[in-house]
Amino acid sequence: MALRQELHPDQVHLWWSSLSATESVSEVLVSEMLSSDERERAARFHFARDQRRFTLARGMLRHVLALYVNQRPQDIRFEYGARGKPQLDSDIDFNLAHSHEMAVCAIAYGRAIGVDVERVEPMRDWKQIAAKTFSRAEQAELFALEASEQLAGFFNGWTRKEAFVKARGDGLAIPLASFDVSLKPGEPAKLLGDRCDASEVGRWSLAAIELPQDYVGALAAQGQIAEIVLRQWKW
Repeated sequence: MALRQELHPDQVHLWWSSLSATESVSEVLVSEMLSSDERERAARFHFARDQRRFTLARGMLRHVLALYVNQRPQDIRFEYGARGKPQLDSDIDFNLAHSHEMAVCAIAYGRAIGVDVERVEPMRDWKQIAAKTFSRAEQAELFALEASEQLAGFFNGWTRKEAFVKARGDGLAIPLASFDVSLKPGEPAKLLGDRCDASEVGRWSLAAIELPQDYVGALAAQGQIAEIVLRQWKW
């Protein structure tokens, strides 16, 4: 596949978009762009809101990828890794995440990447989730924060851990508590330790993503990142 959008090996391109486009846009995507399996997946959602969000996120992904490969959005065909991570038959690696009305897509050349996004909102059970999925070191750091910073710290940690697992492509095969990430608000995102393989710390980079208010995002990439280019996708 020939590259169309200029992407340097030491860069990661990030695209974000609102998922609040009109129903007519969703209908066009379903009828003209999404594959049969994507349409089937969209149809499984019980609520029309969730169908719309999934459809727009996949449509955005196809449009963005078309900027980098010599294909029309509707002609892009995905392959899937052993644990279900979608990929292209090229050196372009990508990852998609969406939460509520926000989608984020990461694009890189010749390196594995993962991305996650969450809307920051009060949750009754976030402390229980942290107790089950964060490592002891992460829990100690989280609950040592000022009370006003703990919810933000939780979402920092959660998105960074999810991005790392997605970049690895191993899904639930990697226990979330088996590695440590930084989470204190205002401090850089870092992979601090990996009890399955300590050498992994030097192989991966983490970064926080600056998104509109109420959303937090994280990027994990193999190797060092010289530049992150953040762009907004608009319908």
